[in-house]
Formats: sequence, C-alpha cells, structure tokens
Amino acid sequence: MSTILQLAPQNVWKHFYSLTQIPRPSGHVEQVTEFLVNFGKGLGLESFVDEAGNVIIRKPATPGMENRKGVILQAHMDMVPQKNNDTVHDFTKDPIETYIDGDWVKAKGTTLGADNGLGVAVAMAVLEAADVKHGPLEVLITKDEETGMYGAFGLKPDVLKGDILLNLDSEEEGELYIGCAGGIDITATLAYKEEAPAEGLVARKLTLKGLRGGHSGLEINEGRGNANKLLARVTHDLLMEFDCQLASFEGGNMRNAIPREAHAVLVFNPDDMEGLDAYIREYEVQLNEEYAPIESNISLKMEETDTPAMVVPEEIQDNMINVLMACQDGVMRMIPTVPDTVETSSNLAIVLIGGGKAEIRILARSSCDTMKDFLADSLTSCFSMAGMKVELSGGYSGWQPNVHSPILLAMKESYKEQFGVEPAVKVIHAGLECGIIGATYKNLDMISFGPTLRSPHSPDERAYIPSVAKFYDFVVATLAKTPVKE
Repeated sequence: MSTILQLAPQNVWKHFYSLTQIPRPSGHVEQVTEFLVNFGKGLGLESFVDEAGNVIIRKPATPGMENRKGVILQAHMDMVPQKNNDTVHDFTKDPIETYIDGDWVKAKGTTLGADNGLGVAVAMAVLEAADVKHGPLEVLITKDEETGMYGAFGLKPDVLKGDILLNLDSEEEGELYIGCAGGIDITATLAYKEEAPAEGLVARKLTLKGLRGGHSGLEINEGRGNANKLLARVTHDLLMEFDCQLASFEGGNMRNAIPREAHAVLVFNPDDMEGLDAYIREYEVQLNEEYAPIESNISLKMEETDTPAMVVPEEIQDNMINVLMACQDGVMRMIPTVPDTVETSSNLAIVLIGGGKAEIRILARSSCDTMKDFLADSLTSCFSMAGMKVELSGGYSGWQPNVHSPILLAMKESYKEQFGVEPAVKVIHAGLECGIIGATYKNLDMISFGPTLRSPHSPDERAYIPSVAKFYDFVVATLAKTPVKE
C-alpha cells in the first residue's frame, strides 16, 4: 500500500492514490471514465458521460447556499505517458508506482499523473465531503486533454449550468491564472522512394538521450535541450564530415512534451570511419558544456547495428536534415508588455523519417492570435521549401484575461485572509481548457489554479506535498465565498 495514503489531507491523497491504480494515458481513458461515473453515482449524485466522453457530476447546493452562483470544478482525466528508457512499464495496464522523497511525491521511472490527477482528486474530495459549503456544484472531468483537448472541444453548449469555472490544472500554488496561450498543430509530411545502400557499407545507431524534457509551454523558456533539434545538428555534421547516409531518424512522442530522446541510423563506408568514435565522444562533451547548467547528463552514443535494407536518398536526406536545422524551435518572442512571460513559441515535438515516409510535428503557441498565425505561416514556408506537405490542425484561441472578474476579486481577498499574502495573478504560456470551454460558454467567469508541480510531462514529474493541503483549503474557502447570483 502506498505511503501517500498517509499524507494530509488524506481525503485528497486517497483519491489520487486510486487514480494512480487506474491506467489512464491519453487515448485510453475507458477505465477511469467508468470509475469516475461510478464514484459519483455511489454518492447518490447525478453522474453521466456526455457525447464527447467527458464525465459530469452534479451536487446540489448545501442548505443556505442555494442563491449562490453555480460553480464548475474542472480537471482532465488523462495523463501523459512518459517513462525512462530503462523503465519497464505499460501505461495501458500498469499502475503508477509512487514514493515520497522529502517534501515531494514522485513516480518510479514514469510520469506521476499529478497533472491533472491532483485536480481530479480535489474535485472528488469536495463531492464526497459533507462539511464543505457551496452553491450549486458541477464537476467536469474532460477527456484526452493532453493529446488535443478533445473533451473540451467536444463539449456541447447545453451541458453545463454553472456561472463560474474553476480550472484545477495549473502547477504553482499561490498563483491565479486569468489567461492562457492559444495553440496550433503543424504536421509536415513527405513520401519518398527508398534506395538500397551500396555494397560493403556498415550501419551505426546514434542515440541522444538524458535530456530533462518537460512541458512545451511551461518550461519552454528555460532553454532545455530538444532531442530532435540536437540530433539533427549532430547528424548534419556527421553527413558533412564522414560522408555517411541516413537510413532513419526518430524522436519524440508527444506534441506538448519537449523531446528527451532521439535516435538515427546511419550507414558508413568502413574506409571513411577513422576518428568517428572520438568525434562522437568530443561532441557529447561539447553539448554538455553548451547546455550546462540547464542540462547535466546529455548522452550521445553510437553503437553497431544491422545494415538496413534501404536508406533515404541523398537529396531527401539533405532536405530533411536541413529543414530540421532551420525550423523555429523554442521561444520566438516574449510578451512586450509582460517581458518575463513567453508570448510565442514552438516545440519540434515529433520526427519520424524512414520506410519511405517523413513526418514532422510541431506545436506552436501564442497568447497573440496574429503572432500564432505568423509562426504557423513561417513554419509552413520552411517545410514547403523542403517539398513537404503541411497541414494545420487543432487550432484554438487563447483565453483573454479579465482583471475585473468578480471571482478573481473574491479569490484574491480569500487567499490573503487564509495565508496572509496576495496571490500572484498571471497569464500562462500553455493551452488551458479554459480558452476552449470559454469559446463555447462565453459568459463563464474563469480562474485556473492548482498545487505546485515540477516537470510535468516527464519522468521527473513531482508534486510538492505542502502545496496540496493549501490548494484544497483554498478551493473549499472559494466555494464558501462564491458570489450571490444576481
């Protein structure tokens, strides 16, 4: 039995523990959906799944609170399935193994799922509690947020009844988010005819790993290494120095996670390999020097592998590596009026080259819709020059902040009363479901907040234990002070 069950508040941690035992990677949420519906029905509450696969649970107002504005507690049920290369774990079958390290809860070699499992757990604790005062209450647990916010996009305009939406999916306790970036997926593809390598060539597999990875919005400003970008750079230089040829390239697996690992297979003429091993060792040292102290364990290794039957033609190979070198990755611009916050960025998320097909996927973000469009057009131009077909999909606008929001003013006052300090009010450079839900329910008053998490979307994900109690207490206090419905 996990020691996290002994943590306070136990009514939150017990529900989070239950969620760690249910496989719920994006795209595989059937079990957790059934679990959540049964949980609500077990409390005697109206509980159902809407057309988009979201779970909705409704709880009547507590006595004396019937005249308050209706509140929607919102979180998402899925988690990002990331694991270390040496970790054996099937996210569709295996539970998450948690452990306590000082003031932090972590997982053994995988993502923890605190994003957004702790938000779901807090909502469950409120639904179950008999001593929490609140007006008419709805809990909305959305489907597949991490892979495209599909649940939020599919939400119909007649499902929700509340006036205020509290999104429980932010990752720094003491901060209230009142706006977020919009985003768009860029997918570039190319079909090509493979060719057989020349006789007598040998193959080597080049692997780059050990990067921190992380969330492509929240941590894009930290200058962390992108495995796809770095391996493209190494491959480019190897093609120039050793006259080798590319057989395949693969890196990244989530559009909103900074890729931590990538590998390529190259074929060489044995006569041209003198100094290759030393070259790779020196490159590894160079990368670690360049990225210190942001990255501390970049690994670049080359190993023997079977010679592939087919390779990428030289012209296609050069175009693909050149486009990976040239395309925008990372921060493009900060918000001019808020210079410590990223406005526009892109993440070179997934690269697949081999078997006669090339595919590159990028997630572009911006809190300014015109800059988002400009970035998408720039990337489209870049890939088009390499002869690739470009498709834009999943576009959504940002959530425009309202500094005069009634619930914001109430929450700021409540937080100071509870904890003696003013909460920080911010705009986040990430896609929150508030932007999508707010486009359908235009009159919702929305705030996003949560406990303190670090390195979501990576196996280094961890939750700061003291922040969870504060988060829950603040949710409870906010519900008790919900404004009266006019």
